[in-house]
Amino acid sequence: MPTSDWDDWLVRDIEVADPDGLAAWYLGCNGFVVKAGDGTTIWIDPYVGLGDPPRTVRMIPVPFDPADVEAADAVLATHEHTDHVHGPSQAPILESTGAPFYAPDDSLAVARDEEDWQADHDIADDQFVAVAEGDTFEVGEVTVHVEFAHDPDATHPVSYVIEYGDATLFHGGDTKPHDDFEELGEAYDVDLGILAFGTIGTIDDKETGEPVRTKWYNTENQIVEAASDLQFDRLLPSHWDMWKGLTADPKVLHHHARSFAYPERLEIVEIGDRVDL
Repeated sequence: MPTSDWDDWLVRDIEVADPDGLAAWYLGCNGFVVKAGDGTTIWIDPYVGLGDPPRTVRMIPVPFDPADVEAADAVLATHEHTDHVHGPSQAPILESTGAPFYAPDDSLAVARDEEDWQADHDIADDQFVAVAEGDTFEVGEVTVHVEFAHDPDATHPVSYVIEYGDATLFHGGDTKPHDDFEELGEAYDVDLGILAFGTIGTIDDKETGEPVRTKWYNTENQIVEAASDLQFDRLLPSHWDMWKGLTADPKVLHHHARSFAYPERLEIVEIGDRVDL
C-alpha cells in the first residue's frame, strides 16, 4: 500500500470539521469525503492506488493512509473499476470503522470474489450492502438516492444524490451524458454536481502493449451537456488530474459553459480542497 505523502492531517481535519450543511473534500481521482452538519461522514470512491504502471501512472499525491481513517459512517462505490473499488484503499476503512459498503452488484463481486477483501481484513458480511437504481437509504440524517449512470466502460455503474437539509450533492461516478438526465435534473435541485472530466490521450493496450488513442471520461462538450441536463447550480469537474497522458485543464470549461443556463458556475478544486454547500 502506498504511504500517504501528507501524513494524516487531511483525515484529522475532516474529523474535526463542523459544517453547517454539507461539506465535500476532494481526494483526487474521483474520490470525495462528504460530511454533514450532524457529523455523518460518507466516503465516495476513495482511491490511493498507484494505477498499473507504466500503462496508468498516478499523477497526484497520495493524500491519506486508509489505516488512519477513524470516522466513516458509509463508503459508497459508483462502479467496479479498480480506481473506484479497491481493496487496499477501502477495506481498511471498513475494518477500522465498521462502516457499511454500499455498491452495485458488480462492484460487490469485485470486493467479495475478485479481491476477497475479507481474506485479509475483519469485515462482516452485513457490511456489504447491494444497491441499485431507485433505492434510497439513510446514513445518519443524510438521505442517499441511488440513480442511473451512463458509463459504457462499466458493467453496472450508478450515481448518488446526497441530501441533507436544503443541500443536495450529485456524484455521477464516470457517467457520460444521457437522455434520461433531463428527467433526473427536474427531480432534484442539485447545488453541487460532480462529473468526471478527461481528455483524449495515448495509453498502452492491455494485451498488446501498443499505444492506443484513448478517450476517458467526459470531453469539454460532454461534461457541460450533462451538467446542463442535470441542472447543476455548481459543476465540480473531477478525475482530470489523475492519469499521465490523460490529464486535462478544467479552466477551459468556463468557455463551454458560458452560453448555458446550467451550470450556473464552476467549482474548480484541487486535491485536498473543501467545498461547502
